[in-house]
Amino acid sequence: MTLVGVVGSVVPVMPGPLLILGASIIAGFLYDWNQVTVTLVVSSVVLVMCFAIEQLSGIWGAQKAGASHWGQIGSIFGLFLGFFGLLPALPIGGPLLGLFFGPFIGAVVGELLYPRQVPMVDRLKISVKAGVGIVLGSVIGLIIQGLLSLFAAIVFATTTWHLGFGIS
Repeated sequence: MTLVGVVGSVVPVMPGPLLILGASIIAGFLYDWNQVTVTLVVSSVVLVMCFAIEQLSGIWGAQKAGASHWGQIGSIFGLFLGFFGLLPALPIGGPLLGLFFGPFIGAVVGELLYPRQVPMVDRLKISVKAGVGIVLGSVIGLIIQGLLSLFAAIVFATTTWHLGFGIS
């Protein structure tokens, strides 16, 4: 369950850190709660950190790329459209590809719709830069979440190994 949690932390929409915390809670019910206190604390802190990183990484990438609120809102719409396979550019690939391309396409469209007094070529450059920034911020966030979840899984494995629970 903890290994699934680590994988889930880097696969969007899969609740990886929550699975690791769940494994810690199950270990607490199966064994002595005092034996899993460290694991519970670490798993809980990692869950909160991953949630914050997930929320802030796309915004950080958008700000670094100079995206407007239109681009950020467009990326959110693109995320939902991409996940549900509703983007015409993605007839194949399913939700995983849509989770990466959807926010990019949405951010570009949002930035193109943002009212600016800029020539179209420059608007397109600004829009693509914003889309890339949002996607890069999200990917960096996923990598950080994966590392935090790996740390939580290692703590879980080392603190519960002697209980016979280990990594499952």
